[in-house]
Amino acid sequence: VEDIHRRRQPLPSMEAIYFIQPTKENVIMFLSDMSGRSPLYKKAFVFFSSPISRELVTHIKKDSTVLPRIGALREMNLEYFAIDSQGFVTDDERALEELFGDEENSRRGDACLNVMASRIATVFASLREFPLVRYRAAKSLDTMTMTTFSDLIPTKLAAGVWNCLMKYKQSIENFPQTETCDLLILDRSVDQVAPIIHEWTYDAICRDLLNMEGNKYVHEVPSKTGGPPEKKEVLLEEHDPLWLELRHAHIADASERLHEKMTSFISKNKAAQIQHSARDGGELSTKDLQKMVQALPQYSDQIDKLSLHVEIAGKINKIIRELRLRELGQLEQDLVFGDAGLKDVVKFFTTNEDVSRENKLRLLMILAAIYPEKFQGEKGQNIMKLARLQSDDITAVNNMRLLGGASDIKKSSTGAFSLKFDINKKKRAVRKDRTGEEQTWQLSRFYPMIEVHPKLVFSL
Repeated sequence: VEDIHRRRQPLPSMEAIYFIQPTKENVIMFLSDMSGRSPLYKKAFVFFSSPISRELVTHIKKDSTVLPRIGALREMNLEYFAIDSQGFVTDDERALEELFGDEENSRRGDACLNVMASRIATVFASLREFPLVRYRAAKSLDTMTMTTFSDLIPTKLAAGVWNCLMKYKQSIENFPQTETCDLLILDRSVDQVAPIIHEWTYDAICRDLLNMEGNKYVHEVPSKTGGPPEKKEVLLEEHDPLWLELRHAHIADASERLHEKMTSFISKNKAAQIQHSARDGGELSTKDLQKMVQALPQYSDQIDKLSLHVEIAGKINKIIRELRLRELGQLEQDLVFGDAGLKDVVKFFTTNEDVSRENKLRLLMILAAIYPEKFQGEKGQNIMKLARLQSDDITAVNNMRLLGGASDIKKSSTGAFSLKFDINKKKRAVRKDRTGEEQTWQLSRFYPMIEVHPKLVFSL
């Protein structure tokens, strides 16, 4: 796989597949590759990631030396990355800055939304689904309040997606002509807290504490030659049945289930019992599990998966203890549910001076999302001094206001969804406890607002 914008070795006897975005720059590079007397490749099969404009198609047709060398020219509608069977991203790393940045630039913001709309629409083109597009509409507080660009983001994005879908209805064979599903468009202002707070499900905490790269986890296994341990990469994804079962479970629940699975496996296998009895009934280490694999080759895949997740859960629980994350997590959730306030954060900082820079930052960002007014003027400076944060961190905390807070006077009653709950509480809350649900595990109280919004919308 090679980048079209880099110099490549000519292979005039071979055919090439181009998978490119339908931009002017990419088309120019493609024509440069394939035109003239000495093309880079014998033939080109070109697949565009989204619909190409008529102007660019005309530009390609004008080069008479290129046309005979094109084996295929098609639109694939694949401008997204599937992260699992139920999720995808459009992979725009600068979207947050371009849409909610301090310097409002509507031209740059509109360009970002157009790209995003096109990419989202390709998902429905691939699935052959025609969604009813729902979105969080902007509502002005009064006639004197001006609607900003950020207020209109969901509306503009919804319009962009709809325009793409209208074109698909006419251009894609067998594309539905009536709505077959729902698309709900929200922006980050409906829930500033979720990406920052420590989330205690197995999947979330793995990504938070284990420095994973995507789905890749690296761990050590014994060397087959008897040398030092070797590093092995594994993918935590849906092909792993244990990951599939545990990923949305609370870490305490996941740890308990893993213990039960190991106990059950040992009780049903004599060779495993022998290995376990050698430990005098103690807890099995990762090395013990790996020895068990050697003793029970017919169960190697099962034990490999089990030992991997036992190791991961053990490592996570060790980090939680070492960083004293349970106390921090409790304070985070108390803030969100209105059971704690600024005084509790100040007390936490003064009694826990060894809290990491990252965790201080996350705690203050949660506080800023709930109490933006606390970070104005001298009061805000005093909070920052107490936390001993660096200048970049202080900027990150102050930038929370750009997303529109739960208690921002202007935003609190704008938009179709409000994040403000329990207004009679002395302390402010951006979540309320869900009725009819008992907490089985400590720190399982928090939930992202995305769990609630679809239920509210689709029940109307």
